[in-house]
Amino acid sequence: MGILVYVSTSNNQINKSALEAISYAAQCGDSVTAVQFGEAADQAEAGKFGADKILKVSNAKLNDFQPNLIAEALMKAAEAEGADTIVLSHDLSGKAVAPILSAKMHAGLVTGAVALPTAEGTIKKGVFSGKAYANVKINTAKKIITVTPNSIDKKEFNKTAAVADFAVEVGDSRLKVVEQKIESADLPLTEAIKVVSAGRGLKGPENWGIIEDLAKELGAATACSRPVSDMDWRPHHEHVGQTGVAIRPNLYIAIGISGAIQHLAGVNQSKVIVVINNDPEAPFFKSADYGIVGDAFEVVPKLIEKAKSMDFTS
Repeated sequence: MGILVYVSTSNNQINKSALEAISYAAQCGDSVTAVQFGEAADQAEAGKFGADKILKVSNAKLNDFQPNLIAEALMKAAEAEGADTIVLSHDLSGKAVAPILSAKMHAGLVTGAVALPTAEGTIKKGVFSGKAYANVKINTAKKIITVTPNSIDKKEFNKTAAVADFAVEVGDSRLKVVEQKIESADLPLTEAIKVVSAGRGLKGPENWGIIEDLAKELGAATACSRPVSDMDWRPHHEHVGQTGVAIRPNLYIAIGISGAIQHLAGVNQSKVIVVINNDPEAPFFKSADYGIVGDAFEVVPKLIEKAKSMDFTS
C-alpha cells in the first residue's frame, strides 16, 4: 500500500510545505503519489523530493478551494491508487481538509506531526500550543497525517515522477465562495524560513519602513502582532499568534512586541527567537534565544546597516 500526498500550490508553484509533506511521505518508505489540483510549473520538484507519481486532478468544481470537495477527491484518489495513508501539510489548507477526510474515510488522524513514525508506528506531535509533545499511534487501517511546516528536513530523492491526469467526479458543495483575496506579499508568511515581526512598539504604520528594510536585507517575510492588524497598521494576513497564523521559521525577530501568551502560541516553535524591546521586563525575553534591550528606532537601523555588509539571502 502506498502513500498519497495532498499538494497545495500558490501562484502555480508547489508550496514549500507541500514539498516537505512529499519528502516526509517518501522517508516513510512506501511509494508516494502526489495529488495536485490545478496547474503547477514545478512538477519536477515533486519528484526531486520523493514523489513517484503525480496525479493532476481536473474538475471545474475544484477550481475554488472547497475543503469538503477536496477531501472527496482525495478519498477517491486514494481508492484508485490503493493508498492507505494520506499526508498533508499542517497549513491552512491541510487543517481544513484533514478532519473532513478523516471522517469520510473512518481513518485515524494525527495533526501537526514533527517527526517521522517510529518503528512501532508512533508519531510525535506538538500539543498545548507547542508547549509539549505527545506520541500518538494510529490503530485504524487507514491513516491521515498532517506535517508541521519546517519541522522535517526535506530529503532529496531525485526521482522522475510519472504524471497522469485524474478525472474525478465530486458532489456539490454547500459552501459558496463569494470573494477571494490574494496575499500581496512576495514571500508567503507560512513559507518563510526567516520572519521579521513588529508590534505596537513601532508607534504607527508610518514607521514600518525599517521593518520592511530589515526583512529585505535578511531575505525574510514580515509579520505583526494582533493589535497591529486590528488597528489596520498592517494587513490581517501578517498577524501571527494563537488567533492568527502559526509559524515555525528558522529565525523569528520580534520588535516592539511584549510577548503575550496568545502571540507566543503562534511563534514559540521558531528555531531561533530574537527579541528587541525597550522594556527589560517584557515577557518575550523569557522565550528568547537572544535579546536586545533598546529602542527599536535606534537598534533596527544599526542591524540594517550591518546586514547590508553580509550575505543573508541563503
